[in-house]
Amino acid sequence: MQAIILAAGMGKRLKDLTQNNTKCMVKVNGVTLIERMLNQIDNLHLSQIVIVVGYEGQKLIDYIDTLHISTSIHLINNPIFDKTNNIYSLALAKDWLLKDDTLLFESDLIFEDSVLEMLIDDPRETLALVDKYESWMDGTCVKLSEDDTIEEFVPGKKFRFDEIHEYFKTVNIYKFSQHFSRSHYVPFLEAYQSALGQNEYYEQVLRVITMLDKPEIKAKRLNGQKWYEIDDIQDLDIAESIFTPDNDERVRLLQSRYGGYWRYPKLLDFCYLVNPYFPPQRMKDELKANIDTLIAEYPSGIRVNSLLAAKNFNVHEENIIVGNGAAELIKSLMSYLTGKIGFIRPTFDEYPNRYDRSNSVDYTPNNRDYSYTADDIIAYFSDKDIQNLIIVNPDNPSGNYIPKADLLRLIKWSHDKGIKLIIDESFVDFADEENSTLIDTEILNKNSHLFVMKSISKSYGVPGLRLGVLASGDTVSIDRMKKDVAIWNINSFGEFYMQIEEKYKKDYLLALEKIRAERARFQSELSKIKGVRVIPSQANFVMVELEEGISPKELLKTLLIKYNLLIKELTTKTNGRNYLRLAVRNTEENDVLISAMKSELGF
Repeated sequence: MQAIILAAGMGKRLKDLTQNNTKCMVKVNGVTLIERMLNQIDNLHLSQIVIVVGYEGQKLIDYIDTLHISTSIHLINNPIFDKTNNIYSLALAKDWLLKDDTLLFESDLIFEDSVLEMLIDDPRETLALVDKYESWMDGTCVKLSEDDTIEEFVPGKKFRFDEIHEYFKTVNIYKFSQHFSRSHYVPFLEAYQSALGQNEYYEQVLRVITMLDKPEIKAKRLNGQKWYEIDDIQDLDIAESIFTPDNDERVRLLQSRYGGYWRYPKLLDFCYLVNPYFPPQRMKDELKANIDTLIAEYPSGIRVNSLLAAKNFNVHEENIIVGNGAAELIKSLMSYLTGKIGFIRPTFDEYPNRYDRSNSVDYTPNNRDYSYTADDIIAYFSDKDIQNLIIVNPDNPSGNYIPKADLLRLIKWSHDKGIKLIIDESFVDFADEENSTLIDTEILNKNSHLFVMKSISKSYGVPGLRLGVLASGDTVSIDRMKKDVAIWNINSFGEFYMQIEEKYKKDYLLALEKIRAERARFQSELSKIKGVRVIPSQANFVMVELEEGISPKELLKTLLIKYNLLIKELTTKTNGRNYLRLAVRNTEENDVLISAMKSELGF
């Protein structure tokens, strides 16, 4: 068996990185794609490696000479790489295809060793390596039957997003038997190129072959093995975090992204917090049905969106502002606060990180649950010189909850003390207490010192829309913030969501019932794991304490590397103590985490 690598392309989408280098000389974690690939192939002890070069070909040839590859390497030059596509490059190597069984590669790939092992170990002679389609993938897809027959090649022009559940993406690694190349591929390659020219893709030939009664080629499905195709700088950035050999670095790179984990195949995110049971499918279908209008039209300005928010939360327009996520409103609000601010630690860091540490007064509950009451807050801050107090309720990460009646007492106390009170109720809808919101016209109008923040992302399960609201009886400050943020601070999708949200109130209430029930079950199952102490939560996450000797950082790393699960460890928030925060997802996904933790810790 031999290998053929197509490496003639220019890689224009990588811009400066391929200005003077061919695409396969781009480095991932300090190692070029071609060096990694050649070493992996070299370990297979094949008969030879054939490489088709083109753009910056001599530079690539000179570089390959420095790599000390043991397998014999033969080079083919594509002199018209800038006028042709990869069908021409492969045609230049057709005589080699006829000589031996072949592993065919495109040179812009990075993959783990097991990808090649499973392809070679499969007794079937001619295979196209495929993976279940994910939203980050681009390029040719296929549809498969149950016996791995390729029923259809789906090029980009024929791609239908309403059929993506049926699609598999070609990995651009193939195993061709010598017989297949002789009887099928090379004859069809010559005919196709003769009829349609050289500016085509070699997959088009396979598409024609699969229409035959006996095409001989089957699909080989990946099952969680890692691979990535490097087409642009974002692909490169993601590939570095997936394939870094340093597990600590991989954790750091993933955490530094602050989201976007849908670009990572099969990663389950228990770090970021959403509502897994909302929005309902009908609401998503309504959004999809209006996408043509929403993507082509400007959103309304902030005044109109304040009207929508006022309608949804049953307050007056002058009492509420909509933000591009609660984070935008937190930044704006914190910039207006003066004097000292009281914080309860540990908490959501977006607030304290936006304020001068020297003007912060911290209260840390003196118990293992980090629990506290309204009376505890009043007792601690009564003799403190603070002008502002921030409370997250339920708190993040502890899940501690102060009932509404006690919050109303706290609101009166802060009014009497002349303290501006900011209550973040982003998680309050998940609490067992009904009607616990403070976004209420009567409460706001009676308490102009009160500001109530709410993240729509967390409560309503739409973090990608970036929506949050802030409500207050202090209409002067709300108006000032409306002038501070951009007039078009949310997009048309966010506006349309607020426009239709009220129709789905019953679905939302049902979703809250589901997540409360799942949270109770999740906490019960977690409590059965050895070395895990569950802290009661009223939010859509659970904080747990690990017994001494279990490192949260090491457990995070193990769950990520071994199980593709991402969790939040809290050592920096809790002065080095052994705590985790685990998002509540749906039952099936929660059971994946529970099973992994039981495997690692016992039960």
